[in-house]
Amino acid sequence: MGILNKIFDQNKRDIKRLTRLAEQVEALAGDMEKLTDEELRGKTAEFQNRYQQGETTDDLLVEAFAVVREAARRVLGLYPYKVQLMGGVALHEGNISEMKTGEGKTLTATLPVYLNAITGKGVHVVTVNEYLASRDANEMGQLYEFLGLTVGLNLTGMDKDEKQAAYAADITYGTNNEFGFDYLRDNMVLYSHQKVQRPLHYAVIDEVDSILIDEARTPLIISGTAQKSAALYIQANAFVRTLKKEEDYTYDEKTKGVQLTEDGITKAEKAFGIENLFDIAHVTLNHHINQALKANTSMHLDVDYVVQDGEIVIVDQFTGRLMKGRRYSEGLHQAIEAKEGLEIQNESMTLATITFQNYFRMYEKLAGMTGTAKTEEEEFRNIYNMNVIVIPTNRPIVRDDRADLIYATMEGKFRAVAEDIAERHGKGQPVLVGTVAIETSELISRYLTKKGIRHNVLNAKNHGREAEIIAEAGQQGAVTIATNMAGRGTDIKLGEGVKEVGGLAVIGTERHESRRIDNQLRGRSGRQGDPGVTQFYLSMEDELMRRFGSDNMKNMMARLGMDDTQPIQSKMVSKAVESAQKRVEGNNFDARKQLLQYDDVLRQQREIIYKQRDEVLEAENLRDIVERMIQSVLERNVSALTEGEDNETWKLDAIIDFVNGNLLNEGDLQVEELRGKERDMIIDLIMDKVKERYNEKEEQLGPEQMREFEKVIVLRSVDSKWMDHIDQMDHLRQGIHLRAYGQIDPLREYQQEGFLMFESMIESIEADVARYIMKAEIRNNLQREEVAKGQAVNPKEDGEKVKKKPVVKQIEIGRNDPCYCGSGKKFKNCHGKMA
Repeated sequence: MGILNKIFDQNKRDIKRLTRLAEQVEALAGDMEKLTDEELRGKTAEFQNRYQQGETTDDLLVEAFAVVREAARRVLGLYPYKVQLMGGVALHEGNISEMKTGEGKTLTATLPVYLNAITGKGVHVVTVNEYLASRDANEMGQLYEFLGLTVGLNLTGMDKDEKQAAYAADITYGTNNEFGFDYLRDNMVLYSHQKVQRPLHYAVIDEVDSILIDEARTPLIISGTAQKSAALYIQANAFVRTLKKEEDYTYDEKTKGVQLTEDGITKAEKAFGIENLFDIAHVTLNHHINQALKANTSMHLDVDYVVQDGEIVIVDQFTGRLMKGRRYSEGLHQAIEAKEGLEIQNESMTLATITFQNYFRMYEKLAGMTGTAKTEEEEFRNIYNMNVIVIPTNRPIVRDDRADLIYATMEGKFRAVAEDIAERHGKGQPVLVGTVAIETSELISRYLTKKGIRHNVLNAKNHGREAEIIAEAGQQGAVTIATNMAGRGTDIKLGEGVKEVGGLAVIGTERHESRRIDNQLRGRSGRQGDPGVTQFYLSMEDELMRRFGSDNMKNMMARLGMDDTQPIQSKMVSKAVESAQKRVEGNNFDARKQLLQYDDVLRQQREIIYKQRDEVLEAENLRDIVERMIQSVLERNVSALTEGEDNETWKLDAIIDFVNGNLLNEGDLQVEELRGKERDMIIDLIMDKVKERYNEKEEQLGPEQMREFEKVIVLRSVDSKWMDHIDQMDHLRQGIHLRAYGQIDPLREYQQEGFLMFESMIESIEADVARYIMKAEIRNNLQREEVAKGQAVNPKEDGEKVKKKPVVKQIEIGRNDPCYCGSGKKFKNCHGKMA
């Protein structure tokens, strides 16, 4: 195996290659030293010029690294070691540099960041929290500014102008959350000048395993308060019930199309006390009336849906099965709830969402650094196309990693931990105690308080003092209890006299289900060749041990007559624990991989919608696009109403109803004009009339106003339908796993149904745009409006998925006012009873 490892050890080959490059950089040290500050700074402009002339960043690497190295010595008083140069090359190549704690990852990153910033396309440095982003931007920013580059800091709560300035800089520091939210917000803007991000070029992620693996499944969600209301569904439903078929609306069985007639429109305007139902201000009301019409005419109880436990459950029209968890889109579900007198469920408020996996895969080049990534190498390679390169330490590690001590019970284990801490504290050795849960940290704190040992507790409840607590953790006699969040990205430096008493002692109170987190904890000790010791205490009652069959071990300990004061220290048990961890890691990887396969369906759809949205924002004139949408809507409807070759059976009256209701004014098209014509001729004839009507509108409004009107309608329609679609995909995904019971692959079903839903959303957007462009009355003070107000939901603080409740805007009607339906009765005696 040793020989095979030598032949196939890719890491060794990588290290050899990186060493050669690092030596070339070191060879330029003398030349760089001779340069004045001005000449050193002048190198940046020279590199930028050479890049513009066609040289690549790879061509410039050796010289650029040598420049940064010399500048770091002058500005920061730090001179990157050879291993840091090697780490820098690995990052530039789009890989992960695994560098142990204390090896100077922050300084290492300055090398590839400077080199890639020369392109002028922007480099993002991503950290896990804003404290680290601010610290690194201030400290390393001095180096970049000395070399003539600009540095931006992207923080939560900044306004648009501040963010635009931060992103316009050559190098931008920020957190993974904020970069992701900015991307989502940029795809919700109403004018292209409101965007803050540039195209995503190169990112260096600090603590890459934490962001791309531990948080990979966390969705970033922009939730909102939609301008829709339960009351309006009830009112629209009550109004629709007063309408008469043929007189107030037309219904076509074939297409399930429902249209209000002129009489119906007049009744609606009277009922809701408005002048013009097609005024752009009444888009929401119009939508609610249409959905209520559809619910009352084309959706039938016990055919299309059933009522179960006070909820509407859809019936699959092909199989006749109940589709629990699925909901009709675009408010139709709520309209049916109103029709059946049920409680109206809140509408989805997710305006935009993306996972970190999909956000970071959009960068042209991605790199990362951490102390622990090798155990997850397969995942990094498969999902992000990044290799993990283990960079050797500058000085050999002398830390003493001891074999695990295993106790029969938890109580025995914690007593032993407290004894060990007391003993080490007595001789002045600093101790860092790592726990998996907040409760454990508080339990150990109580043990230590009983023993009268002063200590600090660092967990999610008091993470505000994180930096301060970690800074003190290496001082003589310090005792720090911390959950896994402890000290990521911050160094524990040893105080005076600590090396003499054995350096920092790290005590783990149980193994985490991921080896990486255990290694992260171990790595807090023994930095830069310092002494240190690590010891894990386990018990047979720990969760990991319980999950992976510790009963035999427990029985064996009992048979050997071992009580709670005698631990066993066995390599065999440690190996069993490690193999259990590998199994859990494998399960977690599979779960993340599966999540990504599901998420990829929405990713492809998101990319299409966002690309089209950008085209709408950038376009000068949308008339061609709008006419194509109208043509598409027309072809679909005319084809459905002209089935078969015998044109005597074609439903020409239904075509007239559809055109009157959606595209032209009543009387603009007569049945006689359609008789005897071929299908294509009918479509062409109607399109000609549509274009005439379009020209009239444009003359009346003026071209400039018309162009803005097109944008208002298209953006509004795309945003509201996309928001509903995200919700539909979410409902589909929650229920899809049940299909596995029917021997059907849920993922394939999700992909197919997701595709059909997306197609149907596109058709719905086209129908909406066609109707409002042709029928809506336009005011002169047109403004683009957000479909809903968005708000970023921090997934870490608010749990896995939080949706804000919508703000309900009600139509105010007094109990003694005349009812809105036009009956002449008081509201309390008419529809007030229903509401």
